Amino acid sequence: QVQLVESGGGLVQAGGSLRLSCAASGRIFSINAMGWYRQAPGKQRELVAAITSGGSTRYADSVKGRFTISRDNAKNTVYLQMNSLKPEDTAVYYCNAQIRAPSSYYYSDYWGQGTQVTVSS
Repeated sequence: QVQLVESGGGLVQAGGSLRLSCAASGRIFSINAMGWYRQAPGKQRELVAAITSGGSTRYADSVKGRFTISRDNAKNTVYLQMNSLKPEDTAVYYCNAQIRAPSSYYYSDYWGQGTQVTVSS
């Protein structure tokens, strides 16, 4: 089994910062892309940022210049540094990873349980 465990969410004032972490554990042979998604009440889940195993990144336009995604491949962990937070960043943030189990030829999508980020104005 594979688990993604997130941490770092919370309540912060507008303009503040938070850092999210997501650690993958279990039967892991390799990890391809990792990323962060978010879902606000009444809205669809959307991609916030993603990073490949080689370190290439992409961001939603709404967070470019404010959020930074990074990963530690040795620890199977992905991070999201969020600066200059705005009330519209309020959402549940989910970690995602494409993971290949031992003896498998394929990568499967795994999700964390979600962590709440609330930005007050």
